[in-house]
Amino acid sequence: MATPSTKIERAGAASPEALGFSAAQAGALVARTTSVDAVGLEERAASLAKRSIKRESKLWALDLAIRCIDLTTLEGMDTPGKVVAICAKAVRPDPTDSSIPSVAAVCIYSELVPVAAGQLKGTGIHIASVAGAFPSGLVPLKERVAEIRAAVAMGADEIDIVLNRSAFLSGRYRQAFEEIAASKQACGDAHLKTILEVGELGSYDQIRRASVLAMAAGSDFIKTSTGKVGTGATLPAALCMMEAVRDFFHETGRRVGVKVAGGVRQAKQAIQYLVLLYETLGAAWMTPDLFRIGASTLLNDVLMQIQKERSGAYQGPDYFTID
Repeated sequence: MATPSTKIERAGAASPEALGFSAAQAGALVARTTSVDAVGLEERAASLAKRSIKRESKLWALDLAIRCIDLTTLEGMDTPGKVVAICAKAVRPDPTDSSIPSVAAVCIYSELVPVAAGQLKGTGIHIASVAGAFPSGLVPLKERVAEIRAAVAMGADEIDIVLNRSAFLSGRYRQAFEEIAASKQACGDAHLKTILEVGELGSYDQIRRASVLAMAAGSDFIKTSTGKVGTGATLPAALCMMEAVRDFFHETGRRVGVKVAGGVRQAKQAIQYLVLLYETLGAAWMTPDLFRIGASTLLNDVLMQIQKERSGAYQGPDYFTID
């Protein structure tokens, strides 16, 4: 896996109108999406997951994994104090080692965005807020849009919403498209990540259709999962999304990011996703601007693996602060 030579500058996505997609056109685009070869997809994902990389490349990949993490806490017991601690961890994952980079973002509930905004000002770390009736998305659109606007007003510069699976799985593609487009408009200058919740879509064909719909509606990222259902990110599902992103780029010239979340806890998994990303989308996507890993416990395992690669000795989690 080669070191990328390009850096994609963060920029706002075009609106659906600017991309040339109306709701009707997007619905037609989704309806004619080609079927996915499930066996071939799973075989390719399994093959890429077994690929070994050299020590130097592994250290580079572990460093990139940290820079791509959305350090996440989305629990009912979250407090301002916990968010302060998470923000400190985000800025200095290992306080004893200044060579360890900061993470990409902190992902929290909108109510706690002002706390994170105060802690992360001037650090360059993004504030991602779940909004739009996360994790179900099943409240009136007006209320979802209002929550998004409020989160942005409080300091969030990234918004993670959920696809309306009820509308999508019922074939109401126009409604699902218009809701994402309205959410994108409510974001203003903030980036929009649309969570597909792959564990509830039922097939790779549906994952590909949902990916196309979300991208056509103006999403800056498509994301695998909320982490709130039994099945989170999987390698085949992520590969299916990456292939949809690749084809969308070829058709429109627009780069859309990918975020994997839900069950990504080990450094080995993070590297597997990076291999998939590189082999499917190339070096241009090997940046936090276009790839994220949503996780709460992954960071410490990555830190332990870095120490192991550097020193040959595997340190336990007690050597690092609790996430």
